Amino acid sequence: MTTKAKAKTGAKKWSAKVTRESDALDLEKDIFKSKDPDKIAESLKHSADESHKRKTSPFQSAMSMLNFYENRAGKNLSKCQKAPLEKAKNKLRKLYGREEK
Repeated sequence: MTTKAKAKTGAKKWSAKVTRESDALDLEKDIFKSKDPDKIAESLKHSADESHKRKTSPFQSAMSMLNFYENRAGKNLSKCQKAPLEKAKNKLRKLYGREEK
């Protein structure tokens, strides 16, 4: 069976498993479903700062996980779901003393 055929038949997505079982960060359950960008950013920062398994800086790990989730969920996210994730990126930058975009 080809990869396309597997995806169409409802095979489990590897990206969901990565989000659930990330080896780099221990994420708060359903954090990406929150509508509060501050809560998302603070939770990601806490997870990244506390992690001893990450391979990059805490900021890079947190931002990478946020981008990964947003990119993998992609077209399945409504504007209402995507807006807090976008705002959380700037909140995360601010928490780490980085320049906002």
